[in-house]
Amino acid sequence: MPGKPCTLTILLLAASALAAAAAESANIAVYWGQNATEGTLRDTCGTGLYAYVNLAFLSIFGAGRAPVLNLADHCDPPSGSCATLAADIGSCQSAGVKVLLSMGGGALGYNLSSPSDAQDVATYLWDNFLGGTGAGAAPRPLGDAVLDGIDFDIEAPSEHYDDLARSLTSLYKGDTGGKKYMLTAGPQCPFPDASLKTALATGLFDRVWVQFYNNPPCQFARGDAGTLQSAWRQWTAALPSATVYLGLPASSDAAGSGFVDADTLVSQVLPLVEGAPNYGGVMLWSRSYDKDSGFSVKLQSNLQNRNQNGRAHPQITKRESVSCYSLSF
Repeated sequence: MPGKPCTLTILLLAASALAAAAAESANIAVYWGQNATEGTLRDTCGTGLYAYVNLAFLSIFGAGRAPVLNLADHCDPPSGSCATLAADIGSCQSAGVKVLLSMGGGALGYNLSSPSDAQDVATYLWDNFLGGTGAGAAPRPLGDAVLDGIDFDIEAPSEHYDDLARSLTSLYKGDTGGKKYMLTAGPQCPFPDASLKTALATGLFDRVWVQFYNNPPCQFARGDAGTLQSAWRQWTAALPSATVYLGLPASSDAAGSGFVDADTLVSQVLPLVEGAPNYGGVMLWSRSYDKDSGFSVKLQSNLQNRNQNGRAHPQITKRESVSCYSLSF
């Protein structure tokens, strides 16, 4: 039934313009840590190419397992050598790059057995990588670095990741240090994601980088972006409180399928996705492939060329109001 008249400032177009602005500046998230040839974390952030770097991965955790940080050949956690990354993490953060710890990956040495197990894992993450101090005398794996959040890259169906998200959020909110911590996730593009459906339904995630690769039913096919666009609309509609990123491989070698070259991305794909009010940018797997291919450098160049050619999205320069009615149910 009709309710009281109201005045509504048009924010959707403004949000769309802001989302487009993020695309014009090539707002990129990247995974780092699984190939020593990708260079140091400090150098990765020093390129100025990335807004977010996900450290990959905390590959073993849950169900009574001792958590294991696996950063390939970059360092050896049992020896304590990963603590040397603290300086690099600080350098990244000083440059405005958010550094997060990604949980999971393809090794599948993880699951959560119960809500209490999820709480235990959340407490471990808080005390060892974030703002907690409950680790006691045990050394933190990354030294005195305080990361900016936790990323869920869960690739096997499992329960209780919603409990983990709630437990982490509770710890975040209880912190008195003034730092804002993030919760992010990298679901597969088939909607809904089998592994992260219940976690994402909590509405607690700040950034969601949907993986549009190794999934033919929803990834870009040469000359046909229809399936990708359909899946993108589902994801952005389902996650109104999150900023959603288009996840892609940084080269044809980085994934079995789904690679989109930078020219095609800018000319055919981004125009279909960046109009969403919660569009955030592009996520790349991974830094090593991006370093070899130069994908993100070319992406930035192509976006700049698009702007110079007058195809940038128009900016909203004034506020407008319309009459509306609130509805009572």
